Amino acid sequence: MAENATSSEDFIPAGLAALGIEADETELAVMAAFHGLLWPPLVELLALDTRDVEPERCPDLSKAPEA
Repeated sequence: MAENATSSEDFIPAGLAALGIEADETELAVMAAFHGLLWPPLVELLALDTRDVEPERCPDLSKAPEA
């Protein structure tokens, strides 16, 4: 998890500065913790190989996907 903290420490302050947003150490720590919670599952999702999955035809987005 230290790797995630390092990467978030690289881009979160820079992104906020680019937007002209100031954040104190507490706010940056909360953002880094939130990043640490969300980033690992997002990396897994992005790595998911879906090439062999047939797309659902005419999906009804108000319902769960059909098997």
